[in-house]
This record gives sequence, C-alpha cells and structure tokens, in this order.
Amino acid sequence: MHTMYQLDPLDARILMALDKDPNATILALAQTLGVARNTVHARLRRLSEGGVMGPVSQRLNPRALGYDLMAFVELSIRQGTSEDAQKALLRIPEIIEIYATTGDSDLRVRLVAKGTADLHRITNLILETPGLLRTTTSISLLEAMPLRMSSLLQREADRG
Repeated sequence: MHTMYQLDPLDARILMALDKDPNATILALAQTLGVARNTVHARLRRLSEGGVMGPVSQRLNPRALGYDLMAFVELSIRQGTSEDAQKALLRIPEIIEIYATTGDSDLRVRLVAKGTADLHRITNLILETPGLLRTTTSISLLEAMPLRMSSLLQREADRG
C-alpha cells in the first residue's frame, strides 16, 4: 500500500466546499473559505497529485448510463492465479470495482448491469476467469447509505 497525502483541516474545508458546489472556481472557494486564492490553488493541486481526489467519472451514477442493477460477486480463485484473474476481470467494463479480500473469498467485485438478463451475461463472462474455483453473487436491492465522506471531512475540519 502506498502512502497517501494526509488531509488537514483546511483541505477538509476545501473539499466540503466543493461538495456543496462542485463547479466553484478557485476564487469563489478562496472567498468562501477566507483564504488566499493561491493557497486554494496549491492545495487543490496537492490533493490531486497526492491521490486524494479521484477521477470525476467516479461521481457518475451508473443509472445515467442505463445500468439499473448493482451486484456484488465474491470469487474464490486458485492460489497463484490472482494476477491473471484480476487482468481478466478488468476486461469486463461492467465491473466497476475489484477488491482483494480476506475470508471466504479472494476477490470481491462490484458490477453494474442493465437488468437480470444482462447480469446473467456478465456472470458468464466472470466464469471464464483463470483459476476460478467458486463465485457467490448478491444483487443489491437498495442503496441504504451511499458512500459518504462528509462526516469524516467535517471531523477533520473541526480539528482546526
């Protein structure tokens, strides 16, 4: 695991302001936060270069592309085939996240599909993964709580 830039309270305030207004200019952020424009610019560059902020496409709701179904697939794979398995899974565009895990499975995949027939097609592609021993698929019924970082950012901002 690589070392990531660690946020401080001002970084957290900048990110919270961007959450409120993703189109805010550097000047607007500086005015809102009461800091120099150059400070905001330098901080945003450091956050981007430090791996803190991901690509804008990560904010996209898959439903906007017609992918109304989300599922999680746990894969158990033969030892020594993890790298080949991950490379094969990366070739499936509907797989939007892959995690190496501990426990009953080796990899956990989050994928999107246009419906159950499309999910069937995608899971058949997954079954072609090198070294695959077993899969378990769970369909998401409802996003009970989307990814949230705001409460952690607020805590960091309050430290300052």
